[in-house]
Amino acid sequence: MKDRAITLNDIASKLNVSTVTVSKALRNHPDISPATTKLIKQVAEELGYTPNIMARNLSARKSNTIGVIVPKIAHFFFGSIIEYIYDVAFENNYEIILTVSQENPERERRHIHTLMAMKVDGIIISITQETHNYEIFEMVRRRGIPIVFIDRIPKIENINSVAVNDRQGAFKAIEHAIKLGYRKIGHLAGYTNINIGRDRKQGFIDAMNHYGVEINSDWIIEGGFGEKYGYDAFMKLYNQKNLPDLFFTVTYPVALGVYIAAAEVGLKIPDDIDVICFGNAEVQNFLSPPLSCVDQPTKLLSENAMNLLMKSIQDPDSQQTQNIIIDTQLILRGTCISCNKK
Repeated sequence: MKDRAITLNDIASKLNVSTVTVSKALRNHPDISPATTKLIKQVAEELGYTPNIMARNLSARKSNTIGVIVPKIAHFFFGSIIEYIYDVAFENNYEIILTVSQENPERERRHIHTLMAMKVDGIIISITQETHNYEIFEMVRRRGIPIVFIDRIPKIENINSVAVNDRQGAFKAIEHAIKLGYRKIGHLAGYTNINIGRDRKQGFIDAMNHYGVEINSDWIIEGGFGEKYGYDAFMKLYNQKNLPDLFFTVTYPVALGVYIAAAEVGLKIPDDIDVICFGNAEVQNFLSPPLSCVDQPTKLLSENAMNLLMKSIQDPDSQQTQNIIIDTQLILRGTCISCNKK
């Protein structure tokens, strides 16, 4: 038989105080003295009391929970984002409800409905690569639920968002490669319906044009953001005997696909084919050779997203929105540090 749940009445009876006093003490209300609060909390812990969060939320009309939706979880970038969001949430006495869309817009939509039904106080989301219909986000706003978009941002006016300067970051990578002496540069691009694919591709084009380097349209292949896409794109050009000297990839997983494909056909990185990617991960230090990249500061992204959301929760009537753009930096390791073609 299960033990009966301990209630406020049990604590109040034990200490011969009112349930109101117990309730206030457990919420650190200033009406209750520190000594009494300490005693009540001590007895509550001894008895094994756990608060009924759902009941408390109904009475307070606040859940102290934040919904987070990411496209992937087995991914350094999003794993790091989640970790830093958790840290800021914990500091502000909030809990996180994490959902993963798996790059599926229907799952994304269902997760949003679930989070709204759970009465979260706000939502942080990075949309899927396939998201085209933004009506669900408009519904969230009509319901008065604060929402902040992080990294992947839909084309909607008057939203709160936090992203890195994707266009500038891509420009830096290509500028660096050109200054090394590279001219035959390809770009394994993401989907251009989404900001990160569109802006990183534009940064690539900007740098090539700025330095007067010819763009070979065959070497710009649009696809996805994952490892398989990088592998397939590399093999397509390899089989056509049309590889560039350097690939700039839209994400780290795409670069990993290039590493796998190059090894399979016996080409060495960076001697035969060089690579630089957008997006950093600790594991890149352990690749052979270690992979150079455009770094996205996940801590800054997460902290800014949480701060924006907390402001919106605390001031729900505010109509002011912010679009925060964070600069990137190049991290040079064992690739794209010298030109492999003289």
